[in-house]
This record gives sequence, structure tokens and C-alpha cells, in this order.
Amino acid sequence: MSPRNGGQGLNFVTVVKLSVVIVNYNVCYFLEQALLSVRRAVEKLGQPVEVFVVDNNSVDGSVAMVKERFPEVVLIANRDNPGFSKANNQALRRATGEYQLLLNPDTVVEEDTFRACCEFMDAHPNCGGLGVKMLDGQGQFLPESKRALPTPAVAFYKMFGLAKLMPKSRTFGRYHLGYLSPEETHEVEVLSGAFMLLRKEALDQVGLLDEDYFMYGEDIDLSYRLTRGGWKNYYYPGTRIIHYKGESTKRTSVNFVFVFYRAMVVFARKHFAPGRAGLFSLLINAAIWLRAGAALLERLAVRVAPLLLDATLIWVGMYFLKSYWENNHKFVPGDYPPQYMAVAVPAYILVWLTSAYLSGAYDPPVKTSRVVRGIFVGTLLISAASNFLDAWRFSKALIILGSAWAVAAVVGRQLLAHFMKYRDLRLSERRQKNIAIVGSGPESRRVRHLLEAAGVKARVIGYVSMAPKAVAVEMAYASPFGYAAAEPLEEPLGELRQLADIIRLYALDELIFCGKDLPASQIIALMLSLPAEPRVAYKILPEDSQYIIGSSSKDRPGDYYTLDIALNLYQPRQARAKRLLDVLTSVGLLVLAPLLIWFQPTKAGFLKNCFSVLVGSRTWVGLRHMAGSARAVPAVLSPADAAVSGTPLTEVTLRRLELLYAKDYEPSMDLSVLWRCWRRLG
Repeated sequence: MSPRNGGQGLNFVTVVKLSVVIVNYNVCYFLEQALLSVRRAVEKLGQPVEVFVVDNNSVDGSVAMVKERFPEVVLIANRDNPGFSKANNQALRRATGEYQLLLNPDTVVEEDTFRACCEFMDAHPNCGGLGVKMLDGQGQFLPESKRALPTPAVAFYKMFGLAKLMPKSRTFGRYHLGYLSPEETHEVEVLSGAFMLLRKEALDQVGLLDEDYFMYGEDIDLSYRLTRGGWKNYYYPGTRIIHYKGESTKRTSVNFVFVFYRAMVVFARKHFAPGRAGLFSLLINAAIWLRAGAALLERLAVRVAPLLLDATLIWVGMYFLKSYWENNHKFVPGDYPPQYMAVAVPAYILVWLTSAYLSGAYDPPVKTSRVVRGIFVGTLLISAASNFLDAWRFSKALIILGSAWAVAAVVGRQLLAHFMKYRDLRLSERRQKNIAIVGSGPESRRVRHLLEAAGVKARVIGYVSMAPKAVAVEMAYASPFGYAAAEPLEEPLGELRQLADIIRLYALDELIFCGKDLPASQIIALMLSLPAEPRVAYKILPEDSQYIIGSSSKDRPGDYYTLDIALNLYQPRQARAKRLLDVLTSVGLLVLAPLLIWFQPTKAGFLKNCFSVLVGSRTWVGLRHMAGSARAVPAVLSPADAAVSGTPLTEVTLRRLELLYAKDYEPSMDLSVLWRCWRRLG
């Protein structure tokens, strides 16, 4: 508080120490946790703070959640998605804090983060921007916590993999400054936009984020302008944050590769000489296509490898079956023509494996019945087709024997893969994860209820107490959740100091930390102190939340358990059937387009939607109102659109209708909605 004399007495003006800006897009579950951690950090700072949330037209209930749970937050709800830079600038233009923090929604800050960072800025008046030590959801250090300017040479080393091969080299490892210790404070060139603390004075001098960048690159641009303006950027490991990374933008996708590296092109054209920018753009565009191609090949290889292996096994088996049949049972002596193995057998294999795939033979958990059903249907199709193709009718017996071998080959390969991973032959049983909960008894029970309601296939071994055993049992009777006083809590597995031993003893796969009982700083400290082996996944249940949040690696988006996660809509078989229906429907609508287009109010939109659904960027019917619908493909129609009602439906009703659709989804539901709403396909 600072006094100001207004002429008629003393008026007091609140001097805001820190402004926090969070841009959100369809990550309600992470935003909630981020804001809870921000609230605790604000309390620890003990000085005036203003918090802004700019929502870029989310459809997952983010806006309603912020209004209900965080009334102290200044909420800016956009009706479209203007991008990261523009959204941040909306809040920065209104922010008044001495220091202004750009913070990602998929982060968790320690309780002393704001205090420590503001004290560092106070002690370093030449500091224009500050970054901190970032960890992924497994407690692993994120190298982008400190970076160098992506000059043409640095960018070349990064994009062509030399930086990854030699991360600690002062020449090749400059992109992430791998030769600098992550445990020491350093002056750096580039800060990460996930946590970027800025001095308002510096920001007023060099300007806000460049809105030419839709996403990625804006942090590099602003960091560079700060250094050119005479300010210094620092990496400060005196406090830590968790950054789940990439939930809003899937980092492993091809789209990420294009968006990220094209941001570098914008940066080069803006800040380098025209001649160098041209060469830089050429190199980056070449790298974009190489990296995008590599990403596509990697994803394709992971999905196709089991099919290719099965196809090879079946082909080899068919070769030996053919040789055996020729020598022992062929009615007309002699060899089969070369086209039998070159054309007919590959065609058989294609039909068998396609049919098996569509029947769910490759969906977890693997079931032998799906393999048998798929190959049996494929055999019927092959036999029927061979009756109409005299030139390709070789042997019914080989088709039947081949189908039996195909079942044996596919099931055998799956059994071997399952045994190598789990050391047992229970193929159809999905191995349950062993989970332990770290927190108080009452919160442990809440975690159990959430896991049960979400249909999570896991075995909860027990909970690790926050206090000695006597105190933990006594707490059961004082539970604020209404548990009966006559029902004491189970015995805890042990105490926090025994956590490493508990992990090994019970072969735990996952730990769930209760955010109500443990501060973020303690959760992070535990992640860092536990041994790397055996590997354990970490998740957090924020205070009074229904989401259990975590991420298994820095390259994977965050995931979560929630009450509505067990939806039929997202089961592999249903998702595949839905995609097939979308494709067939789009083709049919395009064929009928010369007639149907005249009944569409938006004719161009009708054709655009047909092609968008055909290529998979949209779906005809999906979720637009339900929390968590961000996991779904953008939809042309909502199942709520088919509701017969004379008055507008409330948001709660819309979400309930979509939830029922998602829980009980069958492809016939899509056909029903399309039939009722066929005039609104544009």
C-alpha cells in the first residue's frame, strides 16, 4: 500500500506486486490444478497479486469452473481462438503488476515460487525476464528451462539431431545450453513461455508479444527483444515448477512439427538480414518436411509393425503349407503357379488381417475370440470371392488350412509379446496397475471412490500416511467427508520416510499424491528423491477436485482420471466404427451433393464439412458442450441438436444429453442425428 495525497485527505492506492496471466484452451482439469497452486503461492508471497485467465473459446467447461471456484480471478472469455500471443496481450494490456508472469495452464508452481522469483527480480534490477527450473510430470528436468537464441547454426544442429546426440557440447548443444548446470543460476538468451516472469518496465520498453506468432516462437522473439533492449534474461533454479507439457497442443503430432518450426521462419525473417533469412527459411522448411516425415513414419511403424509381423508369419506358413500340399495331397500333380504366392496369398493375408483388425483383434486387452472371429469372416469372404474368379481358384483346402495357421500365427505372436512384457500367458487379462495413495486417510478414500467411479482398472494397495500410525487412525473419526465414526480407516502401508521401500516391496506402478495434504513443494521433492528404478508413474489429486492428473513422460501429453472417463464413445472398436461411418457418410453426401446442397442454408459450409469429415479433421456428430470433450475431434453436430424442444436448452441439459450419448454410444446414434439434422450439415 502506498499513500497518495488527493487534496482532501489521504487516499491509498494498492501497488500490485505481481500479475499472473494464464491462457487456457480446453484443459479445464489442468487449469484447475494450476490455479490452486497459484492461490497458495500468492498467499506465501504476501503482497498484492492479480490473476488473469484468458480462455480461448474452450468447450470443456473451463469458464464455468473458473467462475465457480476462483472468483478472485479476472476472467476474459473469448468467443474465438485468437492464438497464444493475442490472448496474453489482452491480459497484459490490463495488468498493472510490477512483475508480470506468463504461465501455462498445465503447470504446478511451488508455494514459494512467487516469493523467490520476486526477490530475485528485486535483487537484480537489470533482469528483464526470468525462467525457473521446470520438471515434467515424472520429476525429470526439462531442458527447455534454459535455451540459447536459435541462430541458423543452432537451429541447424537442433533440427538435424546433432544437439540430441551431443547435448553437453558447447558447439552442438547450445539450443538447450546443455553444458550449463541446471542447478546453478545462469544468464541465458531465451526463456520458456510456460513460465516467463517479466519486468513491467522492460515490457513497456520493448513491447508486448508479437501477434504474428499464433503459437510457439513468441517467447523466443520477446526474449530476444529484451536482450536487444539492454535487459538480461536469467535462468533461476531456486524454485521449481511441474510442466506437464503439450496437453493443449500434442507435441508428438505432425501439426506440432509444422507449427513449431514455421515459427522459427517468422523469427528469422523478422530479426536476421534478408539474405541470411532466405537461407535459414530454406533450411528450416527442409527440416520441417524431414521431421514431419520422420514423425509420420514413427507413428505408422508403431501401429503397423504388429500387422506386418503377422503378415510375414502367415506368408511363411502359407509357403510351407503349399509345399506340403503339392507333394502329398494335390489332386493334379505339379506345382502351383508363381502368382499363387506372389498375388493370391498376399490378397488372402490382406483380407484376413483387415477383418481381424476391424473385429478388434489388435485392441487391448487382446482376446483370442476376436482373432478367431475376424479371420473366420475373412475366410468366408475369400471363399465367396474365389467362386467368381476361376483363374484365381487354387485350393479350398489351402484357404481353410491357411486360416487356421493365420489364427495360430496371430495368437502365438500376441502370446509371445505378452509374455515378454508381463511374464505370464494370461493373454485376455489386462494387467492391473498397483497403485498407492500418498496422503491422509480421508483423502485416500476419496481417491478410491474417484478411481472406482472412473472405471480405472487398478489395484489400490493402500495409502502412505502423512503422520505416525496412531495419529492416522485417529484422523479417521474426524473425517470431514461424513464417513461413519464406527468405521476406522485401514492401516497405512507406512510413512513418507519409507516410501522408497514401499514402492519396491509392493511392486507399485503408480503413486497418487493428495494435493490437499501435501504442498506442491513436498510433492516435487518426493518425485526428485525417489529412485529412478523401479519406474513409478506419478499423479496428483488437487484439493476438492474430481480430476487425478499426471503424465508418464515429457513427450506425452498429460492425462487424467475423472468420473466421466469411461465412455463407450472412446473405446477403440466404437471409435473405429465411428470413423468408418464418417467416411462412408461423407462419400454418400458428396455423391448426393448436387441435390442436397440446395437445402443447406450454408452451401459452402456443407461442402467444406464433407471434405473435413472425410479427411478426419472433423466428425459429423460429437461433443461440443460436455466437460472433457476436448479429447474428441471437433464436431459438426452435437447429439443435443436432435433434441425436440420448443425452448433453448440450458448448458446443463446440453452436457447431460452429450454425456448420455458418449456413455452409451452406438453408430446408429450418429445416423439418427444426421437424419434429423440433415438440413444443418453446413
